[in-house]
Amino acid sequence: MQFWWVNQNQTYEHEVNGGYLWSPKTSANNRVNPFYDFMTKVEVGDVIFSFKDTLISAIGIASSKAYSNPKPKEFGATGENWGDDGWCVNVDYHELIKQIRPKDNMGVISPLLPEKYSPLQENGNGNQGVYLTSVPFELAKVILNLIGKEAELIVANFSAEEIEENKVLEIEKEIQQNTSLQSTEKTQLSKSRRGQGIFRTNLERIEKSCRLTGLDAKEHLVASHIKPWRDCTNFERLDGYNGLLLSPHIDRLFDKGYISFNDNGDLIVSKLTNQDVLKKWQIDSIKNIGSFNEKQKSYLQYHREHIFRG
Repeated sequence: MQFWWVNQNQTYEHEVNGGYLWSPKTSANNRVNPFYDFMTKVEVGDVIFSFKDTLISAIGIASSKAYSNPKPKEFGATGENWGDDGWCVNVDYHELIKQIRPKDNMGVISPLLPEKYSPLQENGNGNQGVYLTSVPFELAKVILNLIGKEAELIVANFSAEEIEENKVLEIEKEIQQNTSLQSTEKTQLSKSRRGQGIFRTNLERIEKSCRLTGLDAKEHLVASHIKPWRDCTNFERLDGYNGLLLSPHIDRLFDKGYISFNDNGDLIVSKLTNQDVLKKWQIDSIKNIGSFNEKQKSYLQYHREHIFRG
């Protein structure tokens, strides 16, 4: 994951409302511009701080690499001297409730600004002429800490989801192109990602209800992998011991690492979990859901070490 800073005084509303970044490919007279070239370095899942009118107003998560695209018509007279041929990056923006003013925090920000291509001047004003530029990791950490939990949740949730979706699509493609697998095997592996097919049958032989809510109406339960499908071997994707039957809202918490379980069945809650959610879903008083067998325990260890948010 990389971090970027974009100065958007003129184009913020258009870009945020449209869900993109856009820049020409070159400056006037076809001169190379490093801040436009940076567009081609952005990767899916990268974090982008949007700066407008002295404030970091939004955090964006890149959902595509750069691709050629004409200048957006909604820009109108903005950038009259820009060429029509440009770079576009799709971005999922999240406007902040807590918008911070870097100028008020230069004591911690200034020492971490890059010597070259800095987005800010030493006085905290934006650097004119800078569009998109890289943000050092230590500076990004300071900015995220200043914004607080809101920023942490945006980065944790949305970048991970975007990366995961792309990884899953690649795995699905590999499975379908694997000549050593029979068509029925390919079908079952694909179905297992959605909690269906043989995986669900195997799971229902082991788990009979949602351990947290007690719901046993299986048509309303999600067959959830403990070790995520994307990280599994083909055997693990179909192994019933690598699963739990969960009510949909519980599946969301478990899948995103907001809760997990110890081997003895003790419920573990992440420090990032919204306590109001637990109360309103009436699971704040649950302490233990019953122990797991040895085969389930190995998968739960993976979940605690790699998925649970600590």
